[in-house]
Formats: sequence, structure tokens, C-alpha cells
Amino acid sequence: MRAYLFPGQGSQAVGMGKALSEASAVARELFQEVDEALGQNLARLMAEGPQDELTLTENAQPAIMANALATLRVLEREGRVRLADKAQFVAGHSLGEYTALAAAEALDVAATARLLKLRGRSMQAAVPVGEGAMAALLGLGLEAARQVAEEASQGEVCAVANDNDPNQVVVSGHKAAVERALEIAKGKGAKRALLLPVSAPFHSPLMAPAAQAMEQALGDTDIRPPIVPVYANVTAGPVEEPAEIRRLLVEQVTGMVRWRESVAAMAEAGVTHFVEFGGKVLGPMVKRIAPEARTTSVVAMGDIEALLKEF
Repeated sequence: MRAYLFPGQGSQAVGMGKALSEASAVARELFQEVDEALGQNLARLMAEGPQDELTLTENAQPAIMANALATLRVLEREGRVRLADKAQFVAGHSLGEYTALAAAEALDVAATARLLKLRGRSMQAAVPVGEGAMAALLGLGLEAARQVAEEASQGEVCAVANDNDPNQVVVSGHKAAVERALEIAKGKGAKRALLLPVSAPFHSPLMAPAAQAMEQALGDTDIRPPIVPVYANVTAGPVEEPAEIRRLLVEQVTGMVRWRESVAAMAEAGVTHFVEFGGKVLGPMVKRIAPEARTTSVVAMGDIEALLKEF
């Protein structure tokens, strides 16, 4: 069995999608579709930068989605393979869950781009710059990280944001509390504890204003049953019912990304091959969660051609 995976924020880089766009009219069509939906030349920003503008959350989120979907669409159109024939599940990390839903035809591409633009803008606006932070705790498991976050909070917000793999948990919240968590984590045996270069405390209760904005936007968005089940970040289980998808996407803004559990659940369900589209971030996490599983990263035309030979 196979699952298709889609990366989250942090996988953006100037030049993303450029070679694929030059090699494939199918990719160019996808990028144009996103540009038209957003009313901006996102494809040019992806190809040429500047980096600081691409890194802005409201640009990075739709850009990462567009890049991943372009690789999938080239595979499907030029290789003449349907997702439903080659993958039993899809899943995405944080914003990647939207990409997964678009890949599984629950959301159309234009709606996904607009939702992610709003999501990025709302998340950035939820907390003034400099007041929030996120930190990666390496070498601590989930329960130990929860204890660190609780001890560090001291009346402020510090919560587990991402349970990425057995050795990587991310905490998020008020900057002072997150900085306290760094020291506490080191005292509890973390191999490393470091602040992440992000502009807001994602997946924490501080994102409540963004959750409200997304609830309204998702309420106005047509969501269809996906052609294969989507593993939701906040439940680490498959979801297919549109109303439940909508509810979980709202909850995801403030809730923990249960990536370790999601991958483990898919492996338990029989998935032996995880294919990541548009990035090389999730594969190493998968190998730490399910060492026996096979991982493939699909970024360039050569990767697409190699995967097609397997089908």
C-alpha cells in the first residue's frame, strides 16, 4: 500500500517549481491557475524571489501547495496515472493537509490557494511580531515535551505544536515561555533545543483569531468527499466526510499536528511506501517513525519519471 504526503511550511526556497515549469506545460498551467486565483504572480516570486517575500507566511503557504500539486499533476497527466489507483491514503503536514485535500479532489486548486493565502495572513496577524515563538526539542518524546511546556508556561502560553517523530517535538507560544522551555528541555535531557525561524506561534491557542477567520472562510467553501481518505493532523485518523473535514481544518489552526501518530497509523493500516511530493522534509521523519517503510521524494522531472517506472 502507498500513501502520498505533502510538506508544510519551511520547505519553501527561491527557485522552487522553476525547472518543473520549464519542463512541463502541465506544471505551468497549475501555477497559472494559482496565480489567477490569488491575483498575484506567485509563480515568479517562487522562481525568482526575493527570499524574504517568499518566506512571508501568506506567500509561503500557497507557494508550497502549488509546488507540491504541480509535481503530482505532472505525474498524473503526463504519466496517465490516477491518484486513486496508486495511493490508498493522502496526508499533509500542517498547511500540507490542504494540499492533500486538493490532491484528493476534496478542494479545487483555486479555493485551496485562496484558503492558504487567508490562513497565512490570519496566522501572521493573530499575534504581533516578536511576541510569539516556536522551538524544536530534539531527543525528547511527546510526554516529556508536554511536561516541559507545562513547566515553562508560568501563566503564559506554551504548548506542544508538532509531534513530528519520536525524537522531534515542537513547542509554540509566548516568546518568553518558549525561551524558558529551551532551558527546561536541556535540563530534562534534550539533545538540542533551538528556536525556529518562524514569524508566529503556529498551532497554539494564540492562533484563535486565525481559527475564527478560517471557520468563516471554510464555511463558504465547497468541500467534496475525497477520492481517498485523508489523514487529519489533529486526529491522526482518516477523514472523508466534508463537514468533519471542515471542522478539523478549523481545529488544526490551534491544535497539535499529530504527524508521528498519523504516519504510524498509516503504517499500521498497511502502508509500506510513502511518497512525498514537492519536498524532502517528511521522508526522514517517516523513516524515524516507521523504519521498515520505503520513502520517495518527488521534486523534479527525473523523480517523476523514476516513480512512473515503478507503477
